[in-house]
Amino acid sequence: MNRERVVGSMNVLINVDVDDLEAAVSFYMAGFGLEIGRRFGDAGVELLGGSSPIYLLKKDAGTSVSAHSTQKRSYDRHWTPVHLDFVVEKIERAVDRALSAGAVLEAPIKTSRWGRLGLLSDPFGHGFCLVEFLGRGYDEIASK
Repeated sequence: MNRERVVGSMNVLINVDVDDLEAAVSFYMAGFGLEIGRRFGDAGVELLGGSSPIYLLKKDAGTSVSAHSTQKRSYDRHWTPVHLDFVVEKIERAVDRALSAGAVLEAPIKTSRWGRLGLLSDPFGHGFCLVEFLGRGYDEIASK
């Protein structure tokens, strides 16, 4: 299998739409210890401190998500097949920190062979997971 990249070097940037930029900055800084890198006027904020920068983008509720969709932005709890996982060293401490910043715990912490998982959502309806790897992490269950 050819795994050559289309581009020479690839970095991943994470973009999170929010309807209240300052509340989102407060949540992600308090919940995960991130710091402001740059501000882009009233349109967005770059947060640093993780393995990839997170860009919080101000997008009003009810606005179109795409010219190719009739779907509108909603910041009630919603599901999407793409979400953020934050790898942490002590999951209970990380869950407590996220909860005190305004997250909602959606299921009790679950332990599996590969690690421990906490399912949460942020104040803007986005689901995210806190992951504490155990042993060899995902290699505990990988087939190759």
